[in-house]
Amino acid sequence: MQARTRDMTQGSPLKLILFFALPIIAGNLFQQLYSLVDTLVVGRVEGVAALAAVSSAGWLDWMVLSLAIGLAQGFAIEIAQRFGAGDEPSLRRAAGQSMLLAAGITVVLMILSQISLRPLLGLLNTPQDTIDLTELYLRIIFAGIPLVMGFNLFGGFLRSVGDSRTPLTAMTSAALCNIALDIVFVAFFGWGVAGVAAATVISQGVSCLICLRAVARLPVMRVEKDDLKADPPVMARLLKLGLPVAFQNLIISVGGLVLQAVINGFGFLFMAGVNAATRMTGLLELAGTSIGSAMGTFAGQNLGAGKTDRIRQGLRVSAQIAFAIAVIMGVCVTVFSRPLLSLFVEDDPAVVEQVLLYGSRYLMVAGIGLPMLYLLFVYRSTLQGLGDTMIPMASGFMELVMRIACVVLLPMLIGEWGVYIAEIMAWIGAALLLIWGYYRRMKRIERFGRI
Repeated sequence: MQARTRDMTQGSPLKLILFFALPIIAGNLFQQLYSLVDTLVVGRVEGVAALAAVSSAGWLDWMVLSLAIGLAQGFAIEIAQRFGAGDEPSLRRAAGQSMLLAAGITVVLMILSQISLRPLLGLLNTPQDTIDLTELYLRIIFAGIPLVMGFNLFGGFLRSVGDSRTPLTAMTSAALCNIALDIVFVAFFGWGVAGVAAATVISQGVSCLICLRAVARLPVMRVEKDDLKADPPVMARLLKLGLPVAFQNLIISVGGLVLQAVINGFGFLFMAGVNAATRMTGLLELAGTSIGSAMGTFAGQNLGAGKTDRIRQGLRVSAQIAFAIAVIMGVCVTVFSRPLLSLFVEDDPAVVEQVLLYGSRYLMVAGIGLPMLYLLFVYRSTLQGLGDTMIPMASGFMELVMRIACVVLLPMLIGEWGVYIAEIMAWIGAALLLIWGYYRRMKRIERFGRI
């Protein structure tokens, strides 16, 4: 597929953001099918124990993989700004240095994740009847870190120059591959959680190769040998953008791991219900993350072009769209939570009833807080597109503090409901900080120029 660039410094912000976001939404929808199909197949074929094992791996999985994702997102900020400024030699240099950094970081992540996995599962109070299955699942998933890094790096390059369609093709192809392999590996071969993990890793390889092929065919991204020679100043600039995003994801993950430990302490059935519901929230979030991603590229290109008025227009439009979608989705998930969750569980009726009860309560509370989460995504991505990765990182600390404080204190007062409410309190705290950070950043840009 031929990749195409898109200049977002001219034309209607509404149309540009919407048409750029739609393929990202579709792509993220297919990407979410990874976890949903995994959960569906395991829950219905292998039962509640396997479902709990796979779903409880979510936060630890995210903690490791989000480091690779965050670095790739940070590197893409520089690409978008260089593209907006029309500086192709610097763009290619940044792309080459990003590849070098990504390769080195990938090796480190693979080693550390495999060494620390079992001790971390113990710290999380992972139940003994699921810990071996969870470990097996994650060891296979972590073996695919190079593919996750590759997809996010090359997909980030493409989005930065305005191509959101090729990543859509990549994620669609990967999702279809994942569905087919899940059925074959689990339902026919009987490989259980190992089959689910293997299907995911192979599918990630498909998406990585599609994006790599598109980047190689794009003239503006054609990296030369000199661009692959270590350039410390460029690397330092990329790390200055990428490390805070990765660290922000790490901080959020730590809060999620604390939440997971508390969830595990409520027992096996509560863990299965809440963790299945969190897989559903990934689907609910995708429109917000996609609009935020579109706004991040829009902000980065227009900052490079020196068009701050367009950044304000784009933010206003994005926030309005995100809020409206969040309200609609929040109402839908509140009404249909139990029927949706029932698709993922097949076991003894009494067991299923308890799992559905806990999961539907979690989704109801998440639906109420969804508008604030969507605003969080929009403002965070905008700040990152403007080159400010420190306030988003600070918002990760805010999420961490709010999530831990609420999940530790509230269950003592209101029981299991404290676990549900802790999540939206974390969203609210982080969103308020990001909104303040955006207006602060824009004032500084308008006063001093690009900073």
